[in-house]
Amino acid sequence: MLKYIVKRIGMALATLLVIIFVLFVLVRIMPGNPFPSERMSATQIANKRAEMGLDDPILLQFVRYMKNVLRGDFGKGSSLYNGAPIKTVLSSCVSNSFRIGGLAILIGTVLGLLLGVCAALHRGKFLDGFCTVFSIVGVCVPSYVFLIFLQYNFSYKVSFFPYFFDSSRFLFSAILPALSLSLFTMSTIARFTRNEMVEVIDSDYVRLAESKGMEGGLLIRRHVLRNALVPIVTVLAPLIVDLLTGALVVEKIYGINGIGKLMVDAIAGEGVDYNYVLALGILYSSLYIGMMLAVDILYGILDPRIRVSAKGEA
Repeated sequence: MLKYIVKRIGMALATLLVIIFVLFVLVRIMPGNPFPSERMSATQIANKRAEMGLDDPILLQFVRYMKNVLRGDFGKGSSLYNGAPIKTVLSSCVSNSFRIGGLAILIGTVLGLLLGVCAALHRGKFLDGFCTVFSIVGVCVPSYVFLIFLQYNFSYKVSFFPYFFDSSRFLFSAILPALSLSLFTMSTIARFTRNEMVEVIDSDYVRLAESKGMEGGLLIRRHVLRNALVPIVTVLAPLIVDLLTGALVVEKIYGINGIGKLMVDAIAGEGVDYNYVLALGILYSSLYIGMMLAVDILYGILDPRIRVSAKGEA
């Protein structure tokens, strides 16, 4: 199992390196100017490009960039935040998006699992129908529509939560966007949990366990829920990355200075800020690959058959 994990980590690092190189090349050849050309002369732009090394061979640029990245240095912006270090700007944006996204993940996962389990245990009854309808509505209704509904009822009419994000009141400010972001995750997890549990409940090994006298919560925990969690983990992984990296429209509506807003500013500002686009792309790719690596390891924990396969592979 240890060799299997080490091999997976090596594959993940190699994949990440290839993705960073592709991102680096695409960012360099993308149309647009990294400088506010309306306020800079052609000579100033040429001098700035030479200063940033943008005229060097692309392979040399990539090697130099990776050396800096390994030291935690993503460079400076060319048009955003007056050239402030990207690491400093990212820290505040990542903090906001990750804390709100983490709260949304917690709410969506816990409530989604509860709804899915309740629906599976009450097949064909009212609770099953309610959870099914809720899951469909949650998947179809965009998060920002739900946020506007929450703002109108709990910020405008009741005035309990702040109407816009206030960093000095983070917990109160994070509840509404976290609830709106958790709706899709909650609905997706509930739907998959219900379907997987129904399939597992009807399986032969669960019926065998029931015939041996195992029933109730012990049967659900030991045989049904554990086996149903394997495909649910696969679905949850990309949802976690999406929530942690911010939801653009929700951040815009609620005035959150997060990763999504920063990405749009970097692309649609006065000039395309290459370094911000590249740094955010690396952040997203690292999170996604790291989450898929965690899923592979969790497979071995949740499903003994995968552990046996891993030993055979090693």
